[in-house]
This record gives sequence, C-alpha cells and structure tokens, in this order.
Amino acid sequence: MQAKSDSLKSKCLADSQPLIMTQQLTALPIPNLVQRQREFFRTEQTQSIAFRLEQLAKLKQAIIDRQEAIIQAAKADLGRPAFEAYFEIATLGEINLALKQLKHWVKPQRVKSPIDQFPASAWIQPDPLGVVLIIGPWNYPFQLMMSPLVGAIAAGNCAMLKPSEHAPHTSQVVAELISDTFDPQYIAVAEGDANISQQLLAEKFDHIFFTGGTAIGRIVMAAAAQHLTPVTLELGGKSPCIVDSDIHLDRAAKRIAWGKFINTGQTCIAPDYLLVQRQIKPDLVDRIKYYIKEFYGENPAVSRDYGRIIHRRHFDRLITFLDRGEIVLGGDHNLADRYLAPTLIDGVTWDDPVMQEEIFGPILPILTYDELEEAIAQVNARPKPLALYFFSQDRHKQDRILQATSSGGVCINDTVMQVGVNSLPFGGVGESGMGAYHGKASFDTFSHSKSVLRREFWLDLGWRYAPYTAQKLKQIKGIVTG
Repeated sequence: MQAKSDSLKSKCLADSQPLIMTQQLTALPIPNLVQRQREFFRTEQTQSIAFRLEQLAKLKQAIIDRQEAIIQAAKADLGRPAFEAYFEIATLGEINLALKQLKHWVKPQRVKSPIDQFPASAWIQPDPLGVVLIIGPWNYPFQLMMSPLVGAIAAGNCAMLKPSEHAPHTSQVVAELISDTFDPQYIAVAEGDANISQQLLAEKFDHIFFTGGTAIGRIVMAAAAQHLTPVTLELGGKSPCIVDSDIHLDRAAKRIAWGKFINTGQTCIAPDYLLVQRQIKPDLVDRIKYYIKEFYGENPAVSRDYGRIIHRRHFDRLITFLDRGEIVLGGDHNLADRYLAPTLIDGVTWDDPVMQEEIFGPILPILTYDELEEAIAQVNARPKPLALYFFSQDRHKQDRILQATSSGGVCINDTVMQVGVNSLPFGGVGESGMGAYHGKASFDTFSHSKSVLRREFWLDLGWRYAPYTAQKLKQIKGIVTG
C-alpha cells in the first residue's frame, strides 16, 4: 500500500500538482479533490440540519480530545504560554453557540408581499454556497482556522482548509484533526507554502475566507476576481488606542499592557499605538511600565508567560522600528531566540517608519494630543483600522468617538476583549477587511440569502397584461407612486 502511495505521489509531483493525502492514503491533486467536494455537495447531504449538527459535534469532540496537542503546537510555533494557548481552543464557544442556535438560523424569514402581488407569499431562506476555501494566518493558527470552519459547516458547505506554513506544528495538528474526523470529499486540508496557496486560488470556489495581512489580501482578492468568487477578508491595520484624561488610570494601564503584549503583540486587534491626552501621558506611561514588569518580570526573556516572534523575517522587520524615537522601556532583542522585549517608544512622529504600517509585534509607540477633535482628525487621516480603543469615563466623548470615527469594531475602556463576544460580528472596514464572522455572522457569511416569491393560481388580476387601457395606466400609476 505504501509503495502504491509513493508511486502516485511521484507521478503527481512530476505533473507539478500539489498533493492532498486522503484518509485512504490516496494521493489526489488539488483540482481533483475540489471536484470531489463539489460532487459530494451536489448529493445534498450537507444541507441536512441533522448532518450539520452531527459534524459540529464531531468537530467539538475532536478539539476537546486534542487540547494538549493544540497547546503544545502553539508553544512550539510561537513560544506561547499555556494560558494564551487556550485562546486557540476558544472555538469551542463558537461551536456551542452554533449547536444551540442552528435550527433557528436556518428558518426561512417571512416578509410581506405588496397587495398588487396578492395572492402570494414571500420569504428569505439561507442556502449553503457550495465548496469554500478558508486560508488561515500564523498568529492564532488554530482558532482562526477553526472559527470560520464552524460557520462553513453550520451553513451546509464543503470546505478546503489552508493552514499557515509559518506555524508548521499547528498546521500538522489541524491536518491530523481534520483527516481523522471528516471525509476529505467533505472537509480537507492542504498544507504547504505559497505555491500551494497559489494553486488553490487558481481553482473556482464558491467563497474564499482569508485571514492575514493586507498585501496578501489583495492577492487573494485579485485571484478570486478571476472567477467572480466572493471573499471575506479579515486583515488588520494600525488600531489606535486613544486615552482621555478622565480614566481609571491603573485599570486603563493594566488593560492596555495586557492587550498589547499578549502573543508578543502578534494580534491583529492589538493596540498598535497610543494616542494619549498630553496631561495624562507621564502617569499612564509609568503605570504601563509597572504592569509590563508585573506581568513578565524584570527580564521578560526568562518569563514563562512571554512568547517569541514567529520567524526571522518578521523579527528583522520589527527591529528596524527601534531606530527612531526614544525607547523608554524594553528594546532588548536576541535573534537566536527570536526574542524582542515589550517595548515602549516615546518621541515618535506620524512620519516615522513605525507609524507607516501595522506593527504586529511588542512595540508600542506613544503619541499625544491636546483636544479630542485633534485625535479624531489624526485617526481619520489614515486607513480605517480593524479595531479602535477609547479610554474615557465621559459618555459624551464616547459617543463622539463612535460617531466621528470608522473602524471594524470599537472597544471602550478595554482592549481585545470585544473579540470574545460571539454575538458581535467581527470584521474590518476599508483596508482592514470586508465581511464579518462569529456566531450568526459566520453562518450568514457562508450562506446565500435566497429570496423566494410564491404565487397562487386561484386569482389573477389582469392589471399587468396588454392591451394597456387608460384604466390600467391609472392603476399602474397608483401602484408605482403609492
């Protein structure tokens, strides 16, 4: 059996086709597997509510059974402490919500039909899209692969998964979990580098869900356009953290420090920079420094609670940001260990390199403002961020921020925690992404809202048929103008 598998594998490699190993150890090129998924979808098995619930339950149990493997993979890929690694398993909350609400989500939604359509009934029913592609990132490589999969399963689709090659240990866990749990004609995993992604993007899918950087997001969208495939892009951007003088200083500092430095700052919704009211800045910076030391000790390099940068290229990129401004805490780094200390940089300008692109690491630049409108203007002069944070006890200022700024989401008086509310759709706007997921939003993303009108035969008013008499013209004017 192994010799046969090796022979098939060699043949496919000679044909320059990326391989997927199915449960039967049969090597299949990606186009063949996508076709098999499309054929399976056409059997309509995935549309059964009982089938969907069964698959969600299987996914839930598979994750529960592999908790330790998931945690160890996150540690191997990102140096994550066990506590933060459990964020990867938060997908269980998404599954539990889907299991509880799916029968409600799939119900057709009745709508009123106008009197001129009488006798008729109208409704909107959610239909599965078909075969979908989910491309995951490396920063939360398990959770951000599984969470959209929950929506795809709940909506009744087949799915192809592409984990990030930059988190190889987690990619392997994902591949083993999926292959052990699902038939590949239903859900399959394609592991590999950018070449595999390119081959996948050459196929026609019914939806593509991508989480990652803006530059790759543009590539994904361009490839999808060749097939007119709709996309959901979960990107990022420079998420501002605006701090007013009217705050609970200690708790604000603690929450900012936590949100910025979990996963070593490699979180798409981490506060990217501080924009602090000038009066409060010295005290706030002092308290943030205090909490960084409380979280990770005097030397974070030896802390069991502080992770590492994902790879050399990203590490080198982050180090270039240390050349401008005044480092008021941190800055220490070690390439051999991919270690970069939690770092605060003061004295930066809007034109410095650290303010020109998303940081995605443990570096927090500090800028100031005098009046809130000044801060709002600075934020609005830049691409719309995935998240915006505002610390203030002033309800009027909170309302002003909500009205005057645009971002994927807003969290007031905390950081990052908004992502844990499954009933809140999560997604970007503008350059920070398009589309949303989590909870019902995930189900909607992977569904088509099909509009249906049903007429009856027992009555047929003749107002719409030729010849168009003066009376019929009067009728249509009344219908159109109300």
